[in-house]
Formats: sequence, structure tokens, C-alpha cells
Amino acid sequence: MNVEILTPDKKLFSGDAEYIDVPGKAGRTGILRNHAPLIAALKAGQVKVRDMEKKEHFFDIKGGIVEVRDDKVILLAE
Repeated sequence: MNVEILTPDKKLFSGDAEYIDVPGKAGRTGILRNHAPLIAALKAGQVKVRDMEKKEHFFDIKGGIVEVRDDKVILLAE
């Protein structure tokens, strides 16, 4: 799946990933390929992205929104 993590200042991550874990306001949410469509508010915490080479990337956020649709994840973060 294609993942983009954006802040008002810059793009933190853009590329293909096999897994992403986000700090949702209702609890942590893991997203894999072909995930059902989703829009969720995020709280402060750490986003984890595992890319196609199994390398893990970690990003600290203060909150935001994540949208999952058509095997694409867009995360707008503070």
C-alpha cells in the first residue's frame, strides 16, 4: 500500500509499506494492505511504518487524521 505522512511543514514519509500502526483516539490501529476504508482522528503518540524491505520507521506526532482508501494511507499530522 502507498503511505504518505504529511505535516504542515514537510513530508515525513512517502512510499510503499506493508504495515502502519497509528495512535487513534479510540486506541492503536494497525493497517495492512487492502484495509477497509477508514477515517480516524489521531492523538499524540508514535506512528510506526514497516516498509517493503521490513525496515521500521518511527514518527512522533501531536495528533492528526488518517484516511485509508483504495490501498492508500494519507496521514495528516501535527
